[in-house]
Amino acid sequence: MTESPKRIVVGLSGGVDSAVAALRLVRAGHEVIGLFMKNWEDDDTLMQCSAEDDIAAAVEVAEHLGIPIRRVNFAVHYRREVFEQALRELRAGRTPNPDILCNRHIKFDRFLHHAREQFAADAVATGHYARLGRASDDGPALLRGFDPDKDQSYFLAGVSRTALDTVRFPLGDSTKETIREEARSAGLPNFDRPDSTGICFIGERDFTRFLQRYIDLDPGPILTEDGREIGRHQGLAFYTLGQRRGLGIGGDPDHGAAPWYVADKDAHRNALLVVQGHDHPWLQSAAVETGPFHWLAPIPAEGARLQAQVRYRQRPRAGAVAHTDDGGVLFRFDEPQRAATPGQYLVLYDDDQCLGGAAIAAAHPADRGNPPTLQTHPTEVV
Repeated sequence: MTESPKRIVVGLSGGVDSAVAALRLVRAGHEVIGLFMKNWEDDDTLMQCSAEDDIAAAVEVAEHLGIPIRRVNFAVHYRREVFEQALRELRAGRTPNPDILCNRHIKFDRFLHHAREQFAADAVATGHYARLGRASDDGPALLRGFDPDKDQSYFLAGVSRTALDTVRFPLGDSTKETIREEARSAGLPNFDRPDSTGICFIGERDFTRFLQRYIDLDPGPILTEDGREIGRHQGLAFYTLGQRRGLGIGGDPDHGAAPWYVADKDAHRNALLVVQGHDHPWLQSAAVETGPFHWLAPIPAEGARLQAQVRYRQRPRAGAVAHTDDGGVLFRFDEPQRAATPGQYLVLYDDDQCLGGAAIAAAHPADRGNPPTLQTHPTEVV
């Protein structure tokens, strides 16, 4: 059914996805306003140039489509509500997901309220690859995007349910290839602009070097499973479970040439624990537990069979859900999962419907003998 014309504010980033989202809404007869959000202030000259390129690209798109474009600066809010929270998590030894925090606090909160208050918008739209349905009278259902390689529902699991009532995802039923072709056919000036792969609003950069501006180095030992020190780390905050690159571990005659992976962090000893082998038992978890869970759908029954992801672009993994006393969930996987990481999000699905998500507080080891520590990191509720 065709939607009646509305005033819709589109988040124009300068990329091709948001450009085609705006294009489709214009063609559907809506009154479209572009809004470029600047959410990061930086003294890095290269990053400033990149931001200026983004603004210029967004303005070009708006001019091509014949729509007005405005700018807004949410940098103060981003630093307080996203970046400082991520730093707290990193200092506590966890690995946060800034993109989920950004969607929750900036793109579908600050942006949404600004669009309503400043432009009397009926709705906002973005270039996310996700869909909306209505499964019940409880509100909209968040669904996976049609393209499994681009589906971004995982990053939207923390968005408030009420926000979804006034959000549009024009690209949800499309593949990236069709979006590129549509942009080219429409003559959009950014049809071949490369996709951004950096962290939300912070951009593409050496993230470890970037974090060292905000987190002090705290070197300590890198230990093997038999307790041998084979190197030194820069600080536990700069590593994540399952990581292979950047460990600085050379050849070791007692362990052979197989690559090393981060298996755990021991805060008491300030030690990074590493193992050899991509699928080493110490990297496997039978279950994960969260703090209070953010539900986007009616809460499933105890023991319900669902699918889960513990990282973006992971193939959905089957298992059963249990509820904890603090409103969290314990999800038991049918098969052990590799590198389930405290701080990252557990997102639950019932087929294509995203049920919600929460940060992982603990990863419960599979049968792996005597692990050096239990991967338990109390997670701050956001």
